[in-house]
Amino acid sequence: MQEHRYAIIGAGPSGLAAARALQKAGIAFDGYEASRGVGGLWDIENPRSTMYESAHLISSRTTTQFAEFPMDGAPDYPSHRVLIEYFRDYAARFGLDARFRFDTKVTRLERTDDGGWMLHADGAVAQRYAGVILANGTLAEPNIPVFPGEFTGELLHTSAYKRATQLTGKRVLIIGAGNSGCDIAVDAVHHAASVDMSVRRGYYFVPRYLFGRPSDTLNQGKPLPARLKQLVDTRVLRAFTGDPVRFGFPKPDYRIYESHPIVNTLILNHLGQGDLRIRPDVDRFDGTTVHFRDGSSGEYDTVLLATGYTLDYPFVDRAELNWTSWSPELFLNVFPPSFNGLYVMGMIEASGIGWQGRYEQAELIAEYLAALERDPARAEELRRRVADDPWPDLTGGYRYLGLERMSYYVNKDAYRAAVRSAVASLREAPGPAVRDAAPRRRAKARA
Repeated sequence: MQEHRYAIIGAGPSGLAAARALQKAGIAFDGYEASRGVGGLWDIENPRSTMYESAHLISSRTTTQFAEFPMDGAPDYPSHRVLIEYFRDYAARFGLDARFRFDTKVTRLERTDDGGWMLHADGAVAQRYAGVILANGTLAEPNIPVFPGEFTGELLHTSAYKRATQLTGKRVLIIGAGNSGCDIAVDAVHHAASVDMSVRRGYYFVPRYLFGRPSDTLNQGKPLPARLKQLVDTRVLRAFTGDPVRFGFPKPDYRIYESHPIVNTLILNHLGQGDLRIRPDVDRFDGTTVHFRDGSSGEYDTVLLATGYTLDYPFVDRAELNWTSWSPELFLNVFPPSFNGLYVMGMIEASGIGWQGRYEQAELIAEYLAALERDPARAEELRRRVADDPWPDLTGGYRYLGLERMSYYVNKDAYRAAVRSAVASLREAPGPAVRDAAPRRRAKARA
């Protein structure tokens, strides 16, 4: 049944979720992974891993784990060492390892004349598939901004950072204050000669524990309206963490949850102790001198770019993924509107969506592929709805910042509800379309 076999690219959490969902649905597939084994970026020994020694989950294990495979006995916020073992155990438990070809990098996907895809990979591998699931991750290709001038010291992206001893005795500037940047700053204060952080905008800082419990386990399953949640949580954070402005951060020009919050309050402690300081946005480099927008400057040995990652699906033409701006525009962040046999796994960012949210994505793909083979009318009904009906609003009422890293951000409750609704529609006989009032395409983000 070669014409009904599918390929999965990537054996990280999203690829494993796709493999498990197709396995349960009885759909034939082969997996491809460029590294030595499962786990993706969580395997610090993977040459493409962006992991560092001190990395832990920023969401708690109970909101992150696969529902059918709990992380029993693990700490609330496991380290990457615990997590790589978890993924290996998950793959072994369900026999997924044997379905992947490891140390095999996919190099090119080409359409075939009969509507399938020819997959080319290292080792002269060339095989035709009915469709391909792209699960190669969103945090592998560093985003490297360009600054005027030249820095003659050590210039690194945080993807090249592995351990704090890399910074021993150095004057360090970290550009950007996302979760990784703040983690590394907390590492660096114990080893570096000095640590500064250059930031462009303000942030909200969420403690890992509130009222003695992991903060993301509060109010589970009972989502508040966006404006009410923002009001309540802003007041709670102010009571627990104070105002980050007094530590030198700019005042946020957006409401909480309109950008990903920082789950790290240790950085505020170190700022309060004088272990590091906040600097404005960078204006230019000049040798080992960095000039800032406020006219000040500093001398540094190492500049670390905590500037995030850019989406990268290098083995397929961007037009095939309906790539219109910073990211592909896909129905539920999964299906190209052309339904061309490509499916994207894991192109979602959301506070608290976890791997279970990604597994629900995989269930939707599996349900659609099953319908293609066993009940084409149901698959056709989904395609008709995607073409003719408004697309669901995935924002949950939040006005996300108009940034590249936010271009595929969703609200976890709105997203999971929309995915479950699509799965339910594929399990039901086609009927009259039900139109909602949501925008036809992705809701516009804030400028």
